[in-house]
Amino acid sequence: MRGSNWRAAIDGNDCIRRTGTLLISYFYSCQSLPSQDSEGLVTCLDETRHGLEDGNYVTFTEVQGMTELNGCEPRKVTVKGPYTFTIGDTSNFGNYKSGGIFTQVKMPKIIEFKSLRESLITPEFFVTDFGKFDRPATLHAGFQALSRFRSQNNRLPRPRNADDAAVVVSLAKAINADVDEKIVAELAYQATGDLSPMIAVIGGFVAQEVLKACSAKFHPMVQHLYIDSLESLPATLPTEEDCQPIGSRYDGQIAVFGQKFQEKIANHRQFLVGSGAIGCEMLKNWSMIGLASGLRGIIHITDLDTIEKSNLNRQFLFRAKDLGKFKAEVAAAAVSEMNPDLVGKILANQEPVGPDTEGVYDEAFFDGIDGVTNALDNVKARLYMDQRCVFYKKPLLESGTLGTKGNTQVVIPHLTESYGSSQDPPEKETPSCTVKSFPNAINHTIEWSRKQFENLFIKPAQAVNTYLSEPNYLESSLKYSGSSKEQIEQIVSYLVTDKPLTFEECIIWARLQFERDYNNEIRQLLFSLPKDAVTTSGQPFWSGPKRAPDPLVFNSSDPTHLEYVIAAANLHAFNYGLKGERDAAIFRKVADSVIVPEFMPRSGVQIQVNENEPVAQADDGGKPSDEIEDLKLKLPSPSSLAGYRLTPVEFEKDDDTNFHIDFITAASNLRAMNYKIEPASRHTTKQIAGKIIPAIATTTSLVTGLVCLELYKIIDGKNKLEEFRNGFINLALPFFGFSEPIAAAKKKYGSTEWTLWDRFEFANDPTLNDIIAWFKSNHNLEITMVSQGVSMLWSSFVGKKKSEERLPMKFSKLVEHVSRKAIPPHVKQLVVEIMVSDEDGEDVEVPFLVVQI
Repeated sequence: MRGSNWRAAIDGNDCIRRTGTLLISYFYSCQSLPSQDSEGLVTCLDETRHGLEDGNYVTFTEVQGMTELNGCEPRKVTVKGPYTFTIGDTSNFGNYKSGGIFTQVKMPKIIEFKSLRESLITPEFFVTDFGKFDRPATLHAGFQALSRFRSQNNRLPRPRNADDAAVVVSLAKAINADVDEKIVAELAYQATGDLSPMIAVIGGFVAQEVLKACSAKFHPMVQHLYIDSLESLPATLPTEEDCQPIGSRYDGQIAVFGQKFQEKIANHRQFLVGSGAIGCEMLKNWSMIGLASGLRGIIHITDLDTIEKSNLNRQFLFRAKDLGKFKAEVAAAAVSEMNPDLVGKILANQEPVGPDTEGVYDEAFFDGIDGVTNALDNVKARLYMDQRCVFYKKPLLESGTLGTKGNTQVVIPHLTESYGSSQDPPEKETPSCTVKSFPNAINHTIEWSRKQFENLFIKPAQAVNTYLSEPNYLESSLKYSGSSKEQIEQIVSYLVTDKPLTFEECIIWARLQFERDYNNEIRQLLFSLPKDAVTTSGQPFWSGPKRAPDPLVFNSSDPTHLEYVIAAANLHAFNYGLKGERDAAIFRKVADSVIVPEFMPRSGVQIQVNENEPVAQADDGGKPSDEIEDLKLKLPSPSSLAGYRLTPVEFEKDDDTNFHIDFITAASNLRAMNYKIEPASRHTTKQIAGKIIPAIATTTSLVTGLVCLELYKIIDGKNKLEEFRNGFINLALPFFGFSEPIAAAKKKYGSTEWTLWDRFEFANDPTLNDIIAWFKSNHNLEITMVSQGVSMLWSSFVGKKKSEERLPMKFSKLVEHVSRKAIPPHVKQLVVEIMVSDEDGEDVEVPFLVVQI
C-alpha cells in the first residue's frame, strides 16, 4: 500500500452498536454536585455488564434530570469495573434524577501507513500464527527474492528444482541473512503452484480489506500479511519428476503436492452435511482441487432445505431459477458443471442427519466414507454428527461464521477432543415477563410480535382443525390442561362467534385486535401497576429498565396503525380462505366505522413482575365446570362440519407479498410506541424475527479455505497433534488465531488409560452374564448397572427374580424385553452404558460398550 492517511470508523468487535440500560450516579454519595475535577460515574442496572473498554466512547438518551447528556457529543470512557465506568466532568450539569440509556459510538481513527519502499526495508507484519512468529520476516525476504528471480530469468522457479531453489535462497539471504533457508526453499519449490483453498483464504481477506477502503468501516490491516500452511504438505514430499505438469486442470496443485498425492485427493470419499453458504463454498473448493474425481472417489451431500430468495446473496451455486428446489441437488449439479470430472461422483440426499435416519446413514454408509465435513447452522445437528463421527471413528471438519467472525475445528480419531467435548455457554434469553409486560428494547417488542403472529394466525387454526379431526379432542387433550377454558374460548371464537364470512369482517376483527393489544391490555397493566406504584422497599416501580407504557388511540391516518390492520386482516382472511385486499381506503373506511366496546379494567389480575415469580395462568376458577360446559354447547359438532378446515399460516420471511413481515413489523412498532421505544425498520425486524444469521461471502470464503487446508492433512493421514490447526478469525479487527487442537482427555481405570474414542466391543450377541463375567475376569471390575438408550436393563439392586430372568438373556432379547420395543432391522449394534466398581467398591468410569447383535 502507498503511504497515506486512512480515516476509518473502527468497529472493534461487531457492526451493531451495543446499548445498555444504566443508572448514572456520582463517585461521592452526597447529594451535592461533584467538584470541578470529579467525574460522572455510570452504573449499569441489575448488574448488567457494560462490555466497554478504556478509551471507548458513549452517548446518552432518555436521561432524566441531567438532560445535558441526552444526545451529547461522544464522551470518553474510563472503565472502573464490569458494571461501572466514568465519562468525565459532569459538575456543571443538572441534578440527575433517573433513567438513561448509553450507546457505544465508534469514533474515526487516523492510521498511518508506510510507503511500499519504506515498508520493504522496515516492515510491519500482521501476524496470523504466533506459533510461527519468526516466519513473516523470512517470507518477506523470500517473496522479494522470488520477484528478483523472476526478473532475472523471466520465469518462476521450477517445481521442486533444487538449483532454482538455491538461487532464490541466495537472493533471500542477501536481503536478510537470518532467513530460514528451508522455508525459502519451499517457497521456491511451490512458486508455480496454485491452491484453491489458499486462494480462498487470501481472496476472502483481501476482499474484506477492499470493502474497508470503500466504506471506512472496520479496522484495516497494518501492513504486510504473510500466511502459510506448510503443514499441509504430504509427509512424503514429492520429487521434481512427480510435480511436472501433465496438462490437466490440476497442474497448479500438482506443482505443490505431486501427482501421487493428487491421486489420493481424487480417490477420497467425503460426506458434506449441509449445502448452504459454507456448503456451497466447500463444494466449489472441492471441485477446484478435484476431490473425489477419481475412480474410487465419492461425495455425499445432505440438506433437507430448499432454496429461498435470501440465500442468493451468499450461496453462489444457486440462481433465481433454482428457487424452491432442494439445495443439495442444485449444488451437486452446479459443481458437476463446474468440473465435469465430478459428474456421477456426487450423491445428493434430502434426508436430514438424526436418530430417525440412522437406517439411511448406517454402519455401511460410514464404512464407505473417509471423513465428514459439517456445514451446518445449528448446534444440535453439529453435536449429533460429532457423536456419529466419534462412534464410527471418522475425522470431522467443523466450521462456522457469524458476520466477520469465523472458526474452524478439526477432529481426529484417537488424537483430538471432539466438537462436543467443550461447548459455548447458552445464549442469555430475555425473561418472559420482560417480553410480555416490561419491554425496554426493540428486540423485546419484535419477539412479542413474533409470538402474536403464532397466537393469532397459526395456533388457533391448528386447534380448530384438531377439534374437527380428532374424536373426543376436548375430553382427551384438554382434560389435564390448566387453561382449558381459554383454549375452548379460542376454538369458539375462531369457529363460531368471530368466524368471518366476508373480508370486511376480517377488517373489523383486526381493528378490535388493535384495541385489545395496544389499548385495553396497556390500560389493564396500568390499572394493576399504576404509574405511581412503588416496590416493597418504597422505590418507584416504573424505574430503571421498566418503562411505564401509554395506551394507543387508533388513528387510521397513522401509517403504522393502518399497516397493522391491513396485514392482520389479510392474514385472518387467509386462515378462512377469503380473498384479501390492499386498497388502503377500504381499510380506513371500515376501521373508522367500527364501534369499539367499552373496556373496564378488572381487579385482581396477576402480573408476573420478575422471572422468579410463577407465570400467571388463565383462571378457570369461580364456576369452571358450568362455564366450560356452556362454552362446549356453543361448538358445532365436528360431524356437522365434515371436511371443513382452517388454513394455518406458515411463516415465510422472504415473500414480501404475504403480509408476514408486514404484520410483525407493524405489531412490534406499535408496541414500541406504547413503551416509547425507538421503532425498527422492516429490514431490521425481518432480520431479528426471521433469525437471520449474518453471513458475508468474505468470511465464508476464508473459513472454507482454512477447512480445506486441514482436509489435505486428513487425506495424507497425518496423526500428530502439532500438524493440525484450529482457527479463529475476525476480519473486522482484523485477527487471526491458530492453535493446535486440544488433545483428547485421558481417563484411567486400573492401569489402563482411555479417551472418548475408546470402547469395549462384544460380538455375537452375548448374554448379560457373559459381559459381567468378562469384566470380572479381565479387569477385576464389578458391573453394578447396565443401560441402553433410556432403558435400565439391569442393576445390582434389582430383585432376585428379575436378575435370574435377565442375566441369561441374549443382549438383543434383553433390550426388547425391557424396552418393550422391537429393535429396528437396520440396527446391527447397540451402544450400552455401564457403571462399574473396583475391588474396593469405588465407582470407576469406563468407556461405553458396543454390542454386536
